[in-house]
Amino acid sequence: MRGWVAMTLVLVSGAAVARDRGPAVPEAVPAGEARNCVPITALRESLVRSDRVIDFHTAGDRYYRVTLPQACPGLGFERRFGYATSIGQLCAQDIITVLYATGGMRGASCGLAPFQPVTIARRAAKSG
Repeated sequence: MRGWVAMTLVLVSGAAVARDRGPAVPEAVPAGEARNCVPITALRESLVRSDRVIDFHTAGDRYYRVTLPQACPGLGFERRFGYATSIGQLCAQDIITVLYATGGMRGASCGLAPFQPVTIARRAAKSG
């Protein structure tokens, strides 16, 4: 009986770890100098890749990768965040807050980092 309970706990904790990892962060090649800020009006989509990596898709089909200085708990799982700014730009000094999908609760608040222009590697087409 004890062995069964211990194995159940291991399986449950393993599933939680696998869930938090999520899909692999796509490789990206730097494509110029990092920027401190990007205009909010240029942002089209934010792609949360993990607890530390966010790719911002902007007008002109450009991507900026932000690699947070530390992991932002819950960001990779929820894949949602909010921010507030009064200058019309999102900057490396700004703070984002994880938003939970249920209950309208707010999670961890974390500092951003410079916006690195990147070319994101495309996934190879599956054959067969």
